[in-house]
Amino acid sequence: MRTRWLAVLLPVVSGFQLPFKLPFFNQSGQQTLQQPPADSKPRIAIIGAGAGGSSAAFWISKAKERFGVDVEVDVYEKESYIGGRACSTTVFPYGNSSLPPVELGASIFVKVNKNMWRAADEFNLTRLNFRDDDQGMGVWDGEKLLFATTGGWWGWWDNAKALLRYGFHSPRRTQALVDTMVNKFQSLYAPEVPRWQNISHLSSILGWDELVSQTTSEYLLSNGVSNKFISELVEGATRVNYGQNADELHALEGACSLAATGASAVEGGNFRIFENFLKQANVFLNTSVKSVSQTGTNKWALESDRGAEIYTAVILAAPFHSTQLQVPSDISSQIPPQPYVHLHVTLLTTTQPSFPAQSFSLPPSTKVPGMLLTTFEGARNGGKQPEFNSMSYHGLISEGEWVVKIFSKKRISDKWLSKMFDGQVGWVLRKEWDAYPVLPPSSEFPPTKLAPGFYYVNSFEPFISTMETEALASRNVVDMLLHESFESGICGPVGTPLNDTDKEDFVYGWDC
Repeated sequence: MRTRWLAVLLPVVSGFQLPFKLPFFNQSGQQTLQQPPADSKPRIAIIGAGAGGSSAAFWISKAKERFGVDVEVDVYEKESYIGGRACSTTVFPYGNSSLPPVELGASIFVKVNKNMWRAADEFNLTRLNFRDDDQGMGVWDGEKLLFATTGGWWGWWDNAKALLRYGFHSPRRTQALVDTMVNKFQSLYAPEVPRWQNISHLSSILGWDELVSQTTSEYLLSNGVSNKFISELVEGATRVNYGQNADELHALEGACSLAATGASAVEGGNFRIFENFLKQANVFLNTSVKSVSQTGTNKWALESDRGAEIYTAVILAAPFHSTQLQVPSDISSQIPPQPYVHLHVTLLTTTQPSFPAQSFSLPPSTKVPGMLLTTFEGARNGGKQPEFNSMSYHGLISEGEWVVKIFSKKRISDKWLSKMFDGQVGWVLRKEWDAYPVLPPSSEFPPTKLAPGFYYVNSFEPFISTMETEALASRNVVDMLLHESFESGICGPVGTPLNDTDKEDFVYGWDC
């Protein structure tokens, strides 16, 4: 077995502020709604410039390019950068831009993520392909190193150790289940792509109701996978990918966390894809949207830091409850609260070439792997919780100095870092944010269409949360919007013959 059970981690732009439009105030000091001229183009507002919002703008631009859909697109982003939670920031060790950059957020995507993969090619961006880690991988339970590979992923000796510890059937059965999920996922790129107005309908189309209604542990156990394999290798992947244990996370997202073959990232930061997605849109950074309300003309009034303006349609591409957006109660009542995993990321540099064995109470001669995943199984049985979700070396930044990235649920102290790395710590940077949605089993999801002309991209997040699926969700929303408001679509009106359907790597939206 040569499957790589590593993380698919879900991704600072400067100088991208388009002209700032001051609101008009009447004599009473109240803001006046700016009505567009009668002969002006229809306008669409997108709230959020992350993976979902930027790709929504891109899909609209494809319809404009192909079929002359005459519409203006305004994108509102409350932060100063493009990329949202997916790209939170790219940083340079010591603030030195001559050193290799490190992403704090979503750092990789995989080959089956066809929108991200295709975008890197279309925009002439360089993909960095991650090779198997020569420093190996280990599973830590807070007190003991349970399993470790020696480096050079899954060599014959590692295969023998894995077979002895986990048996033959558990890895094989897990891989078969993941492959089945991935194969069904590929239908989302096919010429006869499924369309959905709610996620429950899509789940049924894809045959995933069983996956989303059970935890990862429950689903794998029912399919003959051993508890040891689930609690160690599978849970190691769910904790590093989504900050959640295998007995908490629904099985669909658990399977996604294991589908990591062909991991890549864009040189210079994945946000470069999202910048390119937005080239044909008007982008307003540092601009919060305060409210969206329906007007008497079947349009939408949007109030932001720029003022109040009228739109034909609005696409919300940010988590509703984190935006503090005011909307009519018949809309807000459709979106249940969505908690998020609050994640701490610690980046540091060290002159230690590997984790010191004594930091894990191991014999001095022990070579500790360069990537450490964790399991909660020891804590379930009364033991100590791991201090981190994952900890890994990310390569040299200069001769004799390495970068290490740590994901944890709590802040990692300077004292702990000094003890772990035997006092050899240089630069340290910390960030915390709501990184991933909490994803327990569920059969109910927010609607994709909240009202005529008002759409919600992030309804997909409780189903699958990745950069790629945000792009898929926005494609579905844009197709729906264009068909309903412009009698068109990304690939033309309903029933339009598609081109290039025999193309080996056809991707709906890119190829029509």
